[in-house]
Amino acid sequence: MHEDEEWHEPFVADEYIERLVWRTPGGGSRGGPEAFDPKRLLEEFVNHIQELQIMDERIQRKVEKLEQQCQKEAKEFARKVQELQKSNQVAFQHFQELDEHISYVATKVCHLGDQLEGVNTPRQRAVEAQKLMKYFNEFLDGELKSDVFTNSEKLNDFLFLGKYHDLECQLIQEFTGAQRRGEISRMREVAAVLLHFKGAYLRNDIFEDAAVLCQRVNKQVGDIFSNPETVLAKLIQNVFEIKLQSFVKDQLQECWKSDAEQYLKSLYDLYTRTTNLSSKLMEFNLGTDKQTFLSKLIKSIFISYLESYIEIETGYLKSRSAMILQRYYDSKNHQKRSIGTGGIQDLKERIRQRTNLPLGPSIDTHGETFLSQEVVVNLLQETKQAFERCHRLSDPSDLPRNAFRIFTILVEFLCIEHIDYALETGLAGIPSSDSKNANLYFLDVVHQANTIFHLFDKQFNDHLMPLIRTLNCMIGQMKHILAAEQKKTDFKPEDENNVLIQYTNACVKVCAYVRKQVEKIKNSMDGKNVDTVLMELGVRFHRLIYEHLQQYSYSCMGGMLAICDVAEYRKCAKDFKLFDTLHALCNLLVVNPDNLKQVCSGEQLANLDKNILHSFVQLRADYRSARLARHFS
Repeated sequence: MHEDEEWHEPFVADEYIERLVWRTPGGGSRGGPEAFDPKRLLEEFVNHIQELQIMDERIQRKVEKLEQQCQKEAKEFARKVQELQKSNQVAFQHFQELDEHISYVATKVCHLGDQLEGVNTPRQRAVEAQKLMKYFNEFLDGELKSDVFTNSEKLNDFLFLGKYHDLECQLIQEFTGAQRRGEISRMREVAAVLLHFKGAYLRNDIFEDAAVLCQRVNKQVGDIFSNPETVLAKLIQNVFEIKLQSFVKDQLQECWKSDAEQYLKSLYDLYTRTTNLSSKLMEFNLGTDKQTFLSKLIKSIFISYLESYIEIETGYLKSRSAMILQRYYDSKNHQKRSIGTGGIQDLKERIRQRTNLPLGPSIDTHGETFLSQEVVVNLLQETKQAFERCHRLSDPSDLPRNAFRIFTILVEFLCIEHIDYALETGLAGIPSSDSKNANLYFLDVVHQANTIFHLFDKQFNDHLMPLIRTLNCMIGQMKHILAAEQKKTDFKPEDENNVLIQYTNACVKVCAYVRKQVEKIKNSMDGKNVDTVLMELGVRFHRLIYEHLQQYSYSCMGGMLAICDVAEYRKCAKDFKLFDTLHALCNLLVVNPDNLKQVCSGEQLANLDKNILHSFVQLRADYRSARLARHFS
């Protein structure tokens, strides 16, 4: 037996005995010259048992020795741990003492710093006051020797000491004197200088700055000039023609030819912000026709850009749409091919032919429909943005024509180049009637095309229909009738007990006009187109009447007459189904004040915003009475 085997390999009794028997001569059953010898094998077993006993004793002695050594080292380790704990306690005590000392020193330093600051602050103020008095002495004597006056880089430091405001006041006085002398050119020069003062422009947004400037000047100009509206108008003109025009030019010049998309976005944003600024300026007194005045200023800035807008818009939309389609077909490794000139209108005839006549080999589309909702969404999104820009940037007289041009581009690339092409390709892929195991992928094409066309139809209704001029003309004509025929005395008659009319004259004429237009629409269109156009007309008609009724004050009898008018509007617009709530709102004009809350919580008004209800109650002639104030406090 080898001791190394016992130390380096796990002991398995069966395997050990097997190896022992195998090595012992005469111990196996292998036959041959040495037959099985049980005595010899027994002797070998006895010898090995003795060896194992001796080894066991030797190992046991080693174990006992190692245990004693382990116990000794454990005691030594425990002693060292105790010593380390004592050292750690001493270090921790020293650390606490050091921390307390640091806190004490920090307190002393803070106290000293406070004392120094208390001494230094008055001293610093005295030094600054001395410098300021020195600067003032030089300025009053006219001998500007200090660096703050002679060094241009330090001029701003001087301005912030107070001279900045003084210079602004002097320029305003100069502007006033030039106005009184009638020196227009001098006024323009001074105004141009004033525009650069922080009192004029306080923000990085030039449009907000212009609004703030005009608001400030509007408050002061009345105290200075005899004709403040002329002066304010002149200031606004300078802001538009000098500042805004230059700013717009710089913004658009960067992307005029290099980036059509960014140019269109910038033009839309700048024009929108300029018109919003114009709306804010409408609250000021600028003379007799401020609407025309401001419109001319806006036109002077954007006229050159708006004249070429639609050409840039349609050119960009075409190139962008073509790129979207080409990118899709490239991703499919598909080269568009000519499928013939029949078009979708020949669908029935071609299917009939394919089911009765052999037409030769068909195109194998491998199950690809060549339709993509992602492509469609991208095309519709681009067109939607184009419609929004068209609505904002087109002249009203050109709006329908421009919107139609954008729509035809959508039809070309979405309906013809994508949907129609996919249908034609699908038709060409229909196998002949005698084909075996044919896959009719054309039905998948039809399904996707139908889904896509619903998206196209939605955009037509949402974005093109509102731009159609015909409906604008109808609403405009209704506005004209109401403005010409409706009188304030209709709803506040002088004699409450002697009202002989059932409806107001304005209502009668508007209803007659609406019935006539509804009849024309029904005769001119069919299917869902009629419903779509009537719904759009109905929404606009309802909004017109809603806003119109809020312009008047109502007595009790006038409120009853308003209810009768709305009932007539509802009758003539029965196809719209939009006047039920308005009719209920008009009841608030005549109901007893004590019953207002009950009426407001009724079925038709309960879900309306309280502000809407309140706006109608305010139209009552008795609104300021104690009872109504109590109900809507």
